[in-house]
Amino acid sequence: MTDFQLLIMMPMLIGVALFVLPDSIRIIKGIAALIVTTVTLYLSVVVFRLPSTGTGLCGLECTLLPALDKFLVLHVDGLSKLIVLFMGVFGFLYAIYALAFLNKNRVAPGTGQSMLPSNYYSYYLITLGASFGVALADNLLFFVTLWGLLGLTLYKLIKGHDDESSASAKKTLILIGASDSILIMGIGLMFISSGSFRMSEISLVTNKAIASIAFLSVLIASFTKAGAFPLHTWIPDYAKNALASSSAFLPASLDKLLGIYFLARICTDLFRLTSWATLMLLIVGTVTIIAAVMMALVQHNYKRLLGYHAVSQVGYMVTGLALGTPLGIAAGLFHMVNHAVYKGGLFLTAGSVEARTGKEDLGELGGLSRYMPLTFISALVFALSISGVPPLNGFYSKWMIYTGIVEFGKGTGIANQLWIVWLTLTLIGSALTLASFVKLISGVYLGRKNEELGKVKEVSFLMWLPQIVLALICVFFGVFASRLVVPRLFGFSSVGSADTLPGLWPAQSVSIMVLVSIVVGFIIYWLGTLKTRRASDSYVGGEKLQEEFSYSPLEFYKTIGALKLFNFFYDKARKKWFDIYELGKGIVLGLSSALSWCHTGILSTYLMWMLLGIALILIILIV
Repeated sequence: MTDFQLLIMMPMLIGVALFVLPDSIRIIKGIAALIVTTVTLYLSVVVFRLPSTGTGLCGLECTLLPALDKFLVLHVDGLSKLIVLFMGVFGFLYAIYALAFLNKNRVAPGTGQSMLPSNYYSYYLITLGASFGVALADNLLFFVTLWGLLGLTLYKLIKGHDDESSASAKKTLILIGASDSILIMGIGLMFISSGSFRMSEISLVTNKAIASIAFLSVLIASFTKAGAFPLHTWIPDYAKNALASSSAFLPASLDKLLGIYFLARICTDLFRLTSWATLMLLIVGTVTIIAAVMMALVQHNYKRLLGYHAVSQVGYMVTGLALGTPLGIAAGLFHMVNHAVYKGGLFLTAGSVEARTGKEDLGELGGLSRYMPLTFISALVFALSISGVPPLNGFYSKWMIYTGIVEFGKGTGIANQLWIVWLTLTLIGSALTLASFVKLISGVYLGRKNEELGKVKEVSFLMWLPQIVLALICVFFGVFASRLVVPRLFGFSSVGSADTLPGLWPAQSVSIMVLVSIVVGFIIYWLGTLKTRRASDSYVGGEKLQEEFSYSPLEFYKTIGALKLFNFFYDKARKKWFDIYELGKGIVLGLSSALSWCHTGILSTYLMWMLLGIALILIILIV
């Protein structure tokens, strides 16, 4: 087998083979998954280092069924190699984490039921192999087959341990499945317009009706997978009810990589965007940023908070790709990679906190930084990175997006003239992200420890190691972004040469200044502690109150939801007005009720409906 065949087939075949083994020996299955992901990590690096060729096409040999040779065709270019590399990295790191995280039976808070899905590692490996296939597939039929398989494994990796989690799993399956159906229709329209199922041979202009419908159809599938507004509502529910390892693996990492990868293909290869398409994408991107981060601000469940931020950050990626410039596309893709790194890490730290405390509500936590220092440091790095604080990677990709918007504003179209709107909304989104992560970090790790938590200690080596590695990647990608990371990752033809992109800033110089300021701050703090001081508790009327009263970081954020302007939207959000799944369910149930009303069981009523139907058909034919 070739490296490409092994990347796709080996995880899937071994995943299927693991179904034979019982879950009682989960540790054996976990070790097997770790070995497989180690091999796929090596192969992903090999694929990434392949030299670029003229066509970038590689035929996947099919000796058993030669008739499928044209169906199993892979396209290997800079974009697919980038996605393959990071899927290999995340697949390996999350397999390490899961080996320890799933070693003990995880019980759902308040229910006492196990949260561990059956055959977790089988679905994990099948997901990984299918994801490699999606990133490398050139034939749209092969692509959609594996894309649909990922919807099923996503559903299977969340266990319905109670009514809420079962509803989340069903919601995920229905939304993903519905978007896959629309994707199939879009692929059919693309074939009608181009006469080919090969992505490398399709390039449609969105100025005709059939091409525009095809564009919107495949866009819906991309948005649903990535989690862009208004098709995002499955992600917060999934993040809250799934295992942290599942949330980090799929909504935070692989689904984002694949959803944005497909969006990049749509915007740069499959379609040539006209002004209306660019304007629509920019509106969707900025609305996604603001709407999701505003919902994150009022969340008390930290896993649900992370779920909304997984949605908000998609808005930056959509905005970058919508710009259509080399800088904008590179920025959107770089932010996609950065998000997968720090959001996956945030879900891992959330899993570590849940594993040690059994709590998910911010109001029940606090003061864990002393007891879980490695988890705290990792979470702090991830929080600063997603908030766009220099010199971390999240700031750099956001800076590229800001600069790309300014450059985009030099154009003459309607979307170009509104560049100040896009820039303002992306900046506001970053500020609100920082505000919500101040809430998370202070609520979980700072302040006083909740005495009800009992003894808390750091998680095991296998759980904190992936967190530390991802945190170091955040630092490395930020410090060495301009001279090493961006040129190496994005120096391919579809976005131009990264060395010539405008908007790159001297990350290493800024990093040195930040490091010096941190050192100076520690020196000043150390000098201030040289003099011995006496610490005493607070007294009011002779009573000690320090132990009884402490400040909750949640109180300030409650005022946001109480403001009249925001309260209106939050109230509608609680009533599911913006949840496309609930709206669709209401329409379907309403139609079902109407049909039930029509089916009375009385023959004369059925005859009347038949006559009305015949009359309607005749009117249509006559007109």
